[in-house]
Amino acid sequence: METSSQKIALITGANKSIGFETARQIAATGATVLLGARNPELGEEAAAKLRAEGLDVRFLPIDITEPTTIAAAAATIHKDFGHLDILVNNAGIISYADGLPSATPLEAVETTFRTNVVGSLAVTQAMLPLLRKSTSARIVNVSSGLGSIAQQGDPNYPFAFAKFFGYSASKAALNMLTAQLSWELRDTAIKVNSSDPGYTATDFNGHRGHQTIPEGAAETIRLALLPDDGPTGSYSDSAGIVPW
Repeated sequence: METSSQKIALITGANKSIGFETARQIAATGATVLLGARNPELGEEAAAKLRAEGLDVRFLPIDITEPTTIAAAAATIHKDFGHLDILVNNAGIISYADGLPSATPLEAVETTFRTNVVGSLAVTQAMLPLLRKSTSARIVNVSSGLGSIAQQGDPNYPFAFAKFFGYSASKAALNMLTAQLSWELRDTAIKVNSSDPGYTATDFNGHRGHQTIPEGAAETIRLALLPDDGPTGSYSDSAGIVPW
């Protein structure tokens, strides 16, 4: 087991886009970052790019829909480091078949929930024993403004037209994980928060977003590096609090 005063961070789905940038910037603070990805070739390639920048980034194979890989990842972290300081539940999907509730295929909804909600919960449950060993741990659930029920019901919301039932419902459920887990852990050193990256140019939207990837990663990074007097149980973007 390595002994180090450096923070240990795990970021799921981190081989590209917001997850990759989050890995880069957290590693730039001096942390050891475990770059989680399900594809070994893409994961190792991404980690190698960041190591070439002088950052301590290591590929960790993990498919959040496969319990055996989650258990193996937790075992590796326990063996190599003995604890975990930061968990960023970044991995997520959206189905091309997603849309209005009356037309969205049930299979698309189930697949989206399996990754965005059940997968993130499974990773969190597996990593909690390691996070409890940290003196100051952080969990960030990467949500979306489309997961805000208040905004979805507001006709003046700039993205009121964007109705993807499976995706939005999964992100609302992920926010519920934040709300309930933060309450459960309220007397511990673990803070749990949801981040809304905003409309960022990524593969998710065909790179149509108006924000750059560093801009989209900013709130997730801030919440991952919160000081001890920072909030828990919050939902925010780079402009401030997002309504549930």
